Amino acid sequence: QVQLVESGGGLVQAGGSLSLSCAASVRTFSRYILAWFRQPLGKEREFVAALTWSGGNYADSVKGRFTISRDNAKNTLYLQMNSLKPEDTAVYYCAAARAPWSPKNVDYWGQGTQVTVSS
Repeated sequence: QVQLVESGGGLVQAGGSLSLSCAASVRTFSRYILAWFRQPLGKEREFVAALTWSGGNYADSVKGRFTISRDNAKNTLYLQMNSLKPEDTAVYYCAAARAPWSPKNVDYWGQGTQVTVSS
């Protein structure tokens, strides 16, 4: 069983930055592919970024602005979000999956953290 706990959400003005963290309680943290998804109010959950063995994969909407990274020693996943836009407003979820990576094959989800970008 994997538990994921996100933190770092909040309110920020457009153009600002936020950094999200996801702490994982699992011994085999390094074996999982980790990702971030988000769900705007009233919309479906969507893929944001994933960190696979070949590097970071990003949704077109965040490419060049967001950076995903992980620290296996701390069992923590990060999402650095720069140049935030009002359309980035959503609940952000941390996710863990076994290989091979597919946004449709997530095994574990965090509880989510709210990010609100004001215009």
